[in-house]
Parts: sequence; C-alpha cells; structure tokens
Amino acid sequence: MSAAAAGDGPWLDAAAGRLVRPYTVSNGRTRPTATLDLLTQVMATGTIPLGYLGPEHAQALDLCRAPVSVAEIAAHLKLPAAVTKVLLSDLVDCGALTERPPLFHNPTDRSLLEAVLDGLRRQL
Repeated sequence: MSAAAAGDGPWLDAAAGRLVRPYTVSNGRTRPTATLDLLTQVMATGTIPLGYLGPEHAQALDLCRAPVSVAEIAAHLKLPAAVTKVLLSDLVDCGALTERPPLFHNPTDRSLLEAVLDGLRRQL
C-alpha cells in the first residue's frame, strides 16, 4: 500500500481510500459564506487568491476555467457537496471565482427528460 505524494492530488491509498477526512479539507467548516446550491455555476475570474488556501482549493479553481456547476466540481474532487460548497465559497470570498444561479430549465420539459433518459441508457 502506497499513499500518493502530497502534490499528486487528493491523498488516496489504494486499499484504504481517502487518507484525509473530507471535513479536514474545510477546516471543519460545514456552512459556506456564499449562497451556493448544486446547480450554481461558478467560473474563475483570473484573480489569484492571496495567501495559502490548500491543494483542494487549487484543484477546484483549475476546474473552473469555464462555467461549471457545484455538483460537477464535487464529483471531480470526490468530496461531499457540503465540503465543496465551503471550498468554493472561500474562492468566491477572495474574488477568485464568480458565481451565478443556474440557467432555468423546466424540469418537466419533454426534450430535457428524453435527453436525460438517452444519456442514462448509453451509460447502462
């Protein structure tokens, strides 16, 4: 069993999984200062955060070169949504990210539901 080097991404062990508890990443904070939901779109502003924020912050910022949802970032980082919201909130607070509400989609729109169904069928 070998752990990944600190600079190689999330600290993972092949057998044990994540070596650092997710809430350690957010320093135990569970509430973001910015209002974010899973569909909120975030995007990098180009502003470099002052001070050290942590490797997960850098990974999240790297994922935000184009508008991306909070849910997608959580999936890429393999972190719970609550922790991801705290990390992204830190980046919004320091001006490195901008956030906007999701574009409205009618959840009962037939074409949207068919597209979701087609995507699910392709995955199975």
